[in-house]
Amino acid sequence: MASGITINKDKIEGLKDTIRNLYLADDIPWVIGYSGGKDSTATLQLVWYALRELPAEKLTKVVHVINTDTLVESPVIEKWVEKSLKMMDESSSKIPSKVNTLFVTHRLTPAVDNTYWVNFIGRGYPFPRKKLRWCTDRLKIQPVNKFVKDKIAEHGEIILVLGTRKAESAARARTMTYYEKKRVRELLSPNPTLANELVFSPLEDWTNNDVWVFLMQYENPWGLSNHELQTLYMSATEDKECPMMTEKNQPTCGQSRFGCWVCTMVEKDKSMEAMISNEDEKAWMTPLLEFRNRFGDEDKDRGRRSFKKMQGYLQGSYEQLHHGPYLKEWREQWLRELLEKQVEIQKYGPEEFSDYELISIPELRCIRRIWVFDKHEFDDSLPRIYEEVIGKDFDDPEWIGSEAFGENEWNLLGQVCDEVLGTEQFSNSRDTKEAMVTGANAEKLETVRDNLALDMIASLIDVESRATGMHDRKGILDMLEQCMKKDFYSDEEDATDYYRKQLQRKKDMGGKYNERFFINVKDEGEEFEDVPEGADQ
Repeated sequence: MASGITINKDKIEGLKDTIRNLYLADDIPWVIGYSGGKDSTATLQLVWYALRELPAEKLTKVVHVINTDTLVESPVIEKWVEKSLKMMDESSSKIPSKVNTLFVTHRLTPAVDNTYWVNFIGRGYPFPRKKLRWCTDRLKIQPVNKFVKDKIAEHGEIILVLGTRKAESAARARTMTYYEKKRVRELLSPNPTLANELVFSPLEDWTNNDVWVFLMQYENPWGLSNHELQTLYMSATEDKECPMMTEKNQPTCGQSRFGCWVCTMVEKDKSMEAMISNEDEKAWMTPLLEFRNRFGDEDKDRGRRSFKKMQGYLQGSYEQLHHGPYLKEWREQWLRELLEKQVEIQKYGPEEFSDYELISIPELRCIRRIWVFDKHEFDDSLPRIYEEVIGKDFDDPEWIGSEAFGENEWNLLGQVCDEVLGTEQFSNSRDTKEAMVTGANAEKLETVRDNLALDMIASLIDVESRATGMHDRKGILDMLEQCMKKDFYSDEEDATDYYRKQLQRKKDMGGKYNERFFINVKDEGEEFEDVPEGADQ
C-alpha cells in the first residue's frame, strides 16, 4: 500500500456498516458539519453512501447538514459551497425515506449585530490577532452553538458528526485521544463545551492521503465534482501540486486552507496569494488581498486607534497605554475602501459576482446606529459615504435620526474646537477630509489622533439632546459625567501621565495595581505588543 494510505475498500465498507448501526441505534438526530473542504466533504459523502443503502422504512430521522457562513468567506469558496448545498437539496429529495428529506441543509450566519464588519468598522474592534481572536467565537462558534442548543432543547440530545482527524495536528490528536477515554458509548465522545452533545468522528484515524484517495475513487453522491474540489486545493497551493505524500517536505493539498479572506491570524494569506498567482481568472480577487493587507498592517495599526478603551478607561503596560478601538476617521476610511472593493468586484469579476456584496445593507444599518447612537457621531456619515461610492441613496426606511443636529452642526462644532481650544487635529471639514483621504495627501490620515475636545462636546450635546422627557432624564447627570471622564485629557501624553499617577497612588497605599506598566521594555529586553485585553472593553 502506498505511503500515507491506510484505507481500502474493506475498511470503507466496515465504516459504512458502523455508520448505519449507529444511525439505527436510537432516535437521536444527527448534525453534520460541512465547510466545503476535503475532510467535511469526505465525512458527509461517507454518511450519505452508508444511509442511502438502507431501506426507506429504516430512514426515520433527518440528518441536518450545517454550514457556517461567516459572511467574510473567500468569494470563490462561498459560491462553491452555495452550489454544493443546492445540489444536496435536490439530490436528497430523491432518496426514499420516512421523512420528507433525509439530508436537510442549513446555512448558519452570525447575528447581524455581531458580524465581522459590524465589529471591525462599526464598533472599531482592532483586527483579530493571536492575543485578540475575537472573530472565531462570534462568527463561527456562536451560530453553531445556537443551532445545536435549539436541537438539544427539542430532542434532548444530538449527535454531531465532524470530519476532524488526528493527523491534522498534534494538538488535535491529543484532544481527540483525551475525549476518547470519556466516551459514554462506543464511538461517541462528549463535547467539552456543550452538554448532551455527542461527537462522532468517522475519519479520526485517516491521513490526508486517505481523504484524497476516497474522494477520487468514490463519486460524490450529490453530484458535485470532487475533481473540481481537488483543483480548488491545487490553485490555493503555492506549488500548484496535489501529490500523494511520500515525504514530509512534499507539497500536499491537505495543507491548503480555505477560510475568511479578511483573516489576519497569519501574516500572509498564502492560499489567496497562490490562487491569484496560479490562475489569471482569479486576478479579480486582488483588491480583496490588498485591502486585507492594508488594514492588517500591524506596524501602523496602533496609531490608527484611540488611546482609550471602548468604554473610555485607560489600560497599559511597559509605560505605554494599550490603544483601543479605531478612530472615527479610520472607521469611515475602512468603510469607504470596502465599498470601493465591492464595486470593483461587481464590475471586473465573473458574471456570477455582478451583484456580490462584501457587506450587506442590514450590516450597514447596524453600523450606522452604532456610530450615531453609541459613539455620538451625529454627523451621520455612513449614508453619505455609501452614496458617494455606490452612487445611489442608502436604503434605511426605519431610521429616525436627530432633527436638531447633523453634518453641518458637526463640522461647525469641529471648527469651534479647532479655533477656540487650539486642537491640532485632522480637519473636520468634509471637503478637507475627502481631499486627504482620496488625494495625494492620503498619508496624512496616518497622523490623525484622538480629537478629545470634539469627542467630549459632541457626546455631551448628543446625550443631552436625546434626554427630552422626564423619563429619559433619569440618570442624565451620571451619563454626562461619564462623557467628561472619558475625554478630559489634553492628549495621550497627559492621559499616560494620569494613568501612571493613579497606579503609583495605589502602589503607595499598598493596594493592587498594574505592575506591568512600570516595567521598562528595554530593561527587560521584551518587545512591546499593544494588544487590548478585551475587544469590547
